[in-house]
Amino acid sequence: MKVISAKNKNFDKLLDTLLSKRKNKLRSDYISVKNIIKDVRKNGDKALVKYEKKFNKNKTIIPNLKKIKDSIKSLDQKVKKAIDAAYNRIYKFHSLQKFKDFSYTDKYENKVKYQYVPLESVAIYVPGSKVSYPSSVLMNTIPAIVAGVKRIVMLNPCYKGNQNAAVLYAARKCKIKEIYSIGGPSAIAAAAYGTKSIKPVNKIVGPGNSYVASAKKEVFGDIGIESMTAGPSEVLVVCDNKSNPEWLASDLIAQAEHDSLAQCVLISKDKNILKKTKIEIINQLKSISRSSVAKKSLMMNGILIFENSENKIAEIINKIGPEHLELNIRNYKSLASKIKNAGSICLGKYAVMAMTDYGVPGTNHVLPTNMTSKYASGLSVSEFIKKISYINLSKKGIETLGPSVITLATNEGLDGHAKSIKKRLGEL
Repeated sequence: MKVISAKNKNFDKLLDTLLSKRKNKLRSDYISVKNIIKDVRKNGDKALVKYEKKFNKNKTIIPNLKKIKDSIKSLDQKVKKAIDAAYNRIYKFHSLQKFKDFSYTDKYENKVKYQYVPLESVAIYVPGSKVSYPSSVLMNTIPAIVAGVKRIVMLNPCYKGNQNAAVLYAARKCKIKEIYSIGGPSAIAAAAYGTKSIKPVNKIVGPGNSYVASAKKEVFGDIGIESMTAGPSEVLVVCDNKSNPEWLASDLIAQAEHDSLAQCVLISKDKNILKKTKIEIINQLKSISRSSVAKKSLMMNGILIFENSENKIAEIINKIGPEHLELNIRNYKSLASKIKNAGSICLGKYAVMAMTDYGVPGTNHVLPTNMTSKYASGLSVSEFIKKISYINLSKKGIETLGPSVITLATNEGLDGHAKSIKKRLGEL
């Protein structure tokens, strides 16, 4: 991991370079993604099967129902209970996000209404193939259920014809009826434009690798996607001289093991803690199954930063805008009040980000990455709802308010607007 001091004259430039290096890598897959989407639009299911065979050694895009039932039946009861518990907590948190329609009538008897309407259909992308995430099924689907979406489709690549039993159980828990064992850009294209086997949806949500993130951006406009980039994972941890290096190392590794393009940053006022944590990372990497992925992530994108000013630390955090932020410090309230850009913030030494990844606190883990927290938020019920305005103007209303609109339309040179009102006022 790269160690840099914020006291360095070239710190800002160096940090920009390190962050840009990863951003450029995330963009580099764009051309191949575009070609895959074009192929699926032209060749439909045939193209889907081709890419599944190539990337996932999978020969079918629609899983066998009996195989799904048998897989769920074989799942450990403890895992089922853990998924049930997470479902309940995530549902409770998101049910508090419900919106209420409102309306009012003014003194001229004009009636105005604002109504929240659920999307008709969405596809949730659940990363899969050699690894699978049942937690992502819950995180993506529950807000849509709360919003009232009727058709929810799951895109989840399998490997050699097998899908993860825990993912399938979570899908059944969420009452998902359409499951397709496809992944990557081809899955995004199929959900966006449809094939013989798959009807298109209105919106696609869910985290994925750089190829999936690029594909979602490419289809945006034809269908909706989240208001943020849900790409490879990120964590930024702030620690002090009382923080436990073993805990810090494990928190960084936990995010690094997701993807080689994941980014882990540690900031401290204490140089000694940075050194101890670096040693702990080396030791702990030896004992995890995905050590090669985590090691590559930490070597390519990991950053250890020394800075003893709280204001400067806040400035660095807001510049990076991390997906996950852990304030593993005693006086976290002071620093937390200065943070404007982050997907989610864990406060104190026991609020470990790995807990939020599985939905146990109830919050959503589909969060803005790649600096998009500067303008976007994590997945919520609002992502699955449209807002429609209803306007009912009275005769008195248009007679009273119409003249001011005529004045504005004339000022803007839009005579057609002015005339459409004048006709109702009997002036033409």
